[in-house]
Amino acid sequence: MFLSILVKAQELPPIQNFRPSDYQAETQNWDITQGENGVIYVANNNGLLEYNGAHWQLYYSPNNTILRSVEYIDGKVYSGAYMEFGYWTRDEVGMLEYTSLSDNIKEKILEEDFWNIIEIDNHILFQSLSRIYIYNILEDSYTIIETETRLPKMFIFENQIFFQKMGEGIFKIENGRETLVADSPAIKSNIIANIFRSEESFIIQTQEAGAFIFKDGITSIWDVPANNVLSKNSIYSSIQLEDGSLIFGTISDGIYHVSENGNVLLHMNQRNGLLNNTVLSVFQDKDRNIWIAQDNGISVLNLYAPFIVFSDSFGEIGSVYASAVHQGNLYVGSNQGLFFKKLGSSNVFEFIEGTKGQVWCLEVMDNELFCGHNNGTFLVDDAKIEKISDEMGTWTIRKILNNDNLLIQGQYAGLTILEKVNGTWKFRNKITNYDISSKSLEFISPTRLIVNHENKGVLKLDLSSDFSKVNNFETIKSAPTSLKSDIALFDNNLYYFSKHGFFKYDFADEKFVYDSISDNIFSQYDSYESGKLIVKLENNTLWGFTNKNIFTLSPGKMSRELDLKKISVPSNKRLFISGYENLSFFDKQHLLFGTTRGYLIINQDNFQKSPIEISLDLIENYAIDKEFHFISQTAKKLFRSNQNNFSFFFSVPEFGVLDEVYYQYRLKGLSNNWSDWNTKAEVTFENLRHGNYTFEVRARKGNALSNNTATYTFKIDRPWFISNEFLAIYFILFIIMLFIIHISNKRYYKNQKVKQLKKQEQEFTMTQLENEQQIMKLRNDKLRNEIESKTRELSTSTMSVVKKNELLNEIKSELKSTPKNEKITKVLKIIEKNLSEGSDWKMFEKAFNDADSDFLKKIKSLHPNLTPSDLKLCAYLRLNLSSKEIAPLLHISSRSVEIKRYRLRKKMDLSHEKSLVEYILEI
Repeated sequence: MFLSILVKAQELPPIQNFRPSDYQAETQNWDITQGENGVIYVANNNGLLEYNGAHWQLYYSPNNTILRSVEYIDGKVYSGAYMEFGYWTRDEVGMLEYTSLSDNIKEKILEEDFWNIIEIDNHILFQSLSRIYIYNILEDSYTIIETETRLPKMFIFENQIFFQKMGEGIFKIENGRETLVADSPAIKSNIIANIFRSEESFIIQTQEAGAFIFKDGITSIWDVPANNVLSKNSIYSSIQLEDGSLIFGTISDGIYHVSENGNVLLHMNQRNGLLNNTVLSVFQDKDRNIWIAQDNGISVLNLYAPFIVFSDSFGEIGSVYASAVHQGNLYVGSNQGLFFKKLGSSNVFEFIEGTKGQVWCLEVMDNELFCGHNNGTFLVDDAKIEKISDEMGTWTIRKILNNDNLLIQGQYAGLTILEKVNGTWKFRNKITNYDISSKSLEFISPTRLIVNHENKGVLKLDLSSDFSKVNNFETIKSAPTSLKSDIALFDNNLYYFSKHGFFKYDFADEKFVYDSISDNIFSQYDSYESGKLIVKLENNTLWGFTNKNIFTLSPGKMSRELDLKKISVPSNKRLFISGYENLSFFDKQHLLFGTTRGYLIINQDNFQKSPIEISLDLIENYAIDKEFHFISQTAKKLFRSNQNNFSFFFSVPEFGVLDEVYYQYRLKGLSNNWSDWNTKAEVTFENLRHGNYTFEVRARKGNALSNNTATYTFKIDRPWFISNEFLAIYFILFIIMLFIIHISNKRYYKNQKVKQLKKQEQEFTMTQLENEQQIMKLRNDKLRNEIESKTRELSTSTMSVVKKNELLNEIKSELKSTPKNEKITKVLKIIEKNLSEGSDWKMFEKAFNDADSDFLKKIKSLHPNLTPSDLKLCAYLRLNLSSKEIAPLLHISSRSVEIKRYRLRKKMDLSHEKSLVEYILEI
């Protein structure tokens, strides 16, 4: 009835791999240890590797040879290399410095590598393959244990030192002397990899022949299931963990985790997580993480993490959208179909035939398992399925209130009803008058349904009593529409969760109301990821998801408010399907969450908030265009003005794969505001101004802040041009400048006073001149007025003469026309006398000269050839008299005046365009 597909994946603890490109050194790593501050040290082919959780640092071996061993002892990192052993300590700036111990006995050291380091009772033991060098710390002296055979390994066990001599057996060191412990043939002929305590006996692990039990001087095979596997592998390294279980590192098959009673708990190799199958060393750190030094890289196995990961590396299962535990089986529904296996077993998942395609939901109701599928709805029984609905796309399935024989389904295109008839579930009907996709739905009364649609919003539906149709529906506007939103009925309340917040439904007002718990769900370093809400009746909790946390809400014990708890798992680590998050319970402690590549199992009991400490590792200082250098955190605190560039390196030694450490810093003196949280464990400040500064940095893992804040206070001196000496010089120069300014000002104002007096004198002189000019102007105006007056008088008198002459000429003409007698002749003589040209002219000339004295002189000088008659005509023309007006004055006709004007033009040589009167007026 079903087709089995072997899925090559296991439920494994999280593992983090470091490749040579990550730590920037050679591939092979031989030994690992940890310092008191949590820093990891690795013996690498290039030298000593240091890892603080944020940065890798390589220190080259002192003689440029392969580092074979490393051990942290009392603040010192001891290491062994080819013909060299010694220790590393931190210098004042925080970098490691090497001190050689082997130089003191250089002449006694053979051409050998030092493979092991052990500390006991103020003695440090360095083991090569032929000798053990014992260094007495207190006396600074050396003792050498030699052998003619090989010394494959040295062990410390129950505060005693054991070592193997090939072909002779296992020895221990007592009072500086070697004592034989065991010499059975199995021990003498096989290389011993390690010795462990097991109840009242010892487990002696060989490299090629498996493990033996040594008790009361008798050696026997360790008769456990794991020994069958171990005896078929070459064991190069091993360790006994705190819980008594064992880790064995092989040459060609990765590691085996074996329980204290000899069962294989875990096998990891290159196929399921390790970088390499050759394990050269294993080490358990303070947080119980397992460090695995390999022939090509380093791995960290979070063996006791609260997470177990099922990673579908080959894509046989796909992305898990639903899961359920039913009748002792674990079911997972993915985008590729439905799979199952026995719960708690290490069996592979089997594909259930007929379910190929997208699985949307798995619901257990009344001990029956329903599968909502792209192709419809199935009932699942063990590995068998029964299709009960052909309606496409079953998003979700819900019970109908007060009716155990009916189920409602949310489909791609509306709602459908399943009915139980004679104990069998069958498709009954599609609900009419409604064809909107219904991925999320909840009943708030027997016939009233709330449906959430990510684009259309939250809808309220009134169903008919027989669930055959939707009578009407409307949008609840108080629930703002949002992608990845969801609704859930929990603890007799309806909740809506979206990017706009967490809302609670008010049944009385029939609207959603913003719940203040949203302010606690989100924080300054946690944002919206998905509104998916999951109700789990097993522990009466409501589950939700944010960017950095999985949160739970449960009914409050002392109030009606919900209690909020958070599990710190960042979204980029958990790899859930955003908007389609899903979970199922194994038991009260273990939860399964579907991921894009399988699933994640979380053990809630293992979530312990261990305190974290942040350390300021290194401080780098440099001037522009100069080489950087590290500085001491305790010594120099004053820097020159050009040494104003600083880089700070900090770390938290946390090695959990799913742990994410965030850092926040500020530089007081530059800003009192903390930076945003980020994962970068370093920061640089450039071109700082002179002044006092305090650098502060703190860390956060999950929702917990570090117990401490690392600080460093320093000062940047003022530039030379504003130093105290120069300020004194500036002050003296300022005083001198003030004195110079005072003298200059005094001289200036004196000169200004003189200039002002001169200016006043000049202004007075100018005023006098202006007054004189004004007087002269007034005189000229008076003269001009007099001239104009005389001219007017002259014109008037001239016109009078003209009129008189005209009158006399008329009388004369009239008298001539009458008969002559003595009286008329006498009258004519009188008239002739009054018309005399000479007398009129003399009178006119005198008046004209009084009015315009220079004219006749000017015109005579310009035209010397003018006759007195011409001058008379010019004078009359000067008065702007017409030819008709001039004729009586000259006792000639107007025609004769025109002739005289013509002749005058010729004498003056005037052009035709020039007016004679205009010319005379211009003179």
